[in-house]
Amino acid sequence: MTNPLIYDFDFPELAARVKSWGEPKFRGKQVWDGLYKNLWTTPEEFTNLSKSLREKMGELLKFDVLKPVVTQESKDGDTRKTLFELHDGQQIETVIMHYDREEGQDRNTVCISTQVGCGMGCKFCATGQMGFKRQLSSGEIVAQVIYAARELQDAGETLTNVVVMGMGEPFHNYETTLEALARLNDENGFNFGARRFTISTVGLVPLIWKFADAGVQYNLAISLHAAEDELRSSMLPINDKHPINKLLEACRYYVEQTSRKITFEWALIEGVNDTPEQAYILARKLKGLMCHVNAIPLNPTQGFHGQSTDNDRAKIFKETLEQVGITCTIRAHRGIDIQAGCGQLASRL
Repeated sequence: MTNPLIYDFDFPELAARVKSWGEPKFRGKQVWDGLYKNLWTTPEEFTNLSKSLREKMGELLKFDVLKPVVTQESKDGDTRKTLFELHDGQQIETVIMHYDREEGQDRNTVCISTQVGCGMGCKFCATGQMGFKRQLSSGEIVAQVIYAARELQDAGETLTNVVVMGMGEPFHNYETTLEALARLNDENGFNFGARRFTISTVGLVPLIWKFADAGVQYNLAISLHAAEDELRSSMLPINDKHPINKLLEACRYYVEQTSRKITFEWALIEGVNDTPEQAYILARKLKGLMCHVNAIPLNPTQGFHGQSTDNDRAKIFKETLEQVGITCTIRAHRGIDIQAGCGQLASRL
């Protein structure tokens, strides 16, 4: 039996584990603080503990959750992607993105994965093209954020946002994903504000209803990409099970319950979903809903032959929505030279 991952424990579990070794109660808090406040990632860094306790931690707990295999940096230096190997040889990718003041922002965002592969089968997504391999544990999700925070700290910077938009469908790993975010949100530990997390789902309707009732303040983004069922089903097979009207009903409930604006993600594909007609249909469906449309020209993947929309068509799409009161942002491509853009993440096994 392999040792448990230290990041898989919440505080009571970790404290109980340390106490079971015959250590005083306060030692558990010291270990927790070392992990989540000091961002220590090896037993040797816990110099406030005795050598014997450090050795016991190394013998009985697994610290090296993520093994970096390859790290790539985009030409503009604003995006860095790391391919990690997990304890069983599976692989995931995590992306750190920097937005500077010239873009009207000053933040560092990490895009994390929740699964190895994905079972949703979205046609234009590289992760969907590789299929589902397995769920990540809460500790494997947490460790990606700690890794990014440590990397940024070593560079004199601070992590400001976490987007759960990497490999996998977060709501297909719902309980574990929320468990991981709760651990990161814990005010007595990493203390990362709830409103700095964004979870993206392709639209698992029953879990959106559940999420609306969860009493959390995380942001919610929906991968929509089409305003008509036939078109959406041709790109996102999950739409056959959860059609647009049912999805939007759940979204309206989420907004009513949380009073939080919802974001709709839209990959602009030339001649497919970037037309003024699609924008008008979308606007009618979103009427009265507190929301924002986040559109991005399609990022290329090997398994999908659609073309990215051009700037003129994207501008018309945005203006069409805004004319009828739906706010829209056209996002710039980021990291596509290293396949780090939305929909491009995939393990290299």
